[in-house]
Amino acid sequence: MELQVVAKKENPLLKRTEITFKAVHKAEPTPTRDAIRSELAKQLKASKEAVIVDRSVSSFGRFETLGYAKVYKSKEEALSVERSHILVRNKLKEAEAKKKEGEKVEKPAPAAKPAPKAEGKPEAPKAEPQPEPKAER
Repeated sequence: MELQVVAKKENPLLKRTEITFKAVHKAEPTPTRDAIRSELAKQLKASKEAVIVDRSVSSFGRFETLGYAKVYKSKEEALSVERSHILVRNKLKEAEAKKKEGEKVEKPAPAAKPAPKAEGKPEAPKAEPQPEPKAER
């Protein structure tokens, strides 16, 4: 996979560099976020934890992927600024649903309820539906 930086923009307010990239992957599947993060970190001389791939889109029938990534000064700054679902996708944060599953404590099963008593009134049999009369011509 070849990774080319198409555009680079500094964002001093959020202490990050915003990157637009193009990944050419001939005879290979679409690269994963993890592979893109590793390649960007190597090219930009940053730590892999500080690189966040926001989106990557492949076109049908082409061997290239266009995307947008953000490179922060440190992992802590990335965790404080980025949205949580993007952090989960980049595997910097564990999904909250998975956390809740691990924390669940099994509740004791409720006691079995006694079967309801049958009333003395049997149900009336239902009449069969009558077909509607057809209109004469």
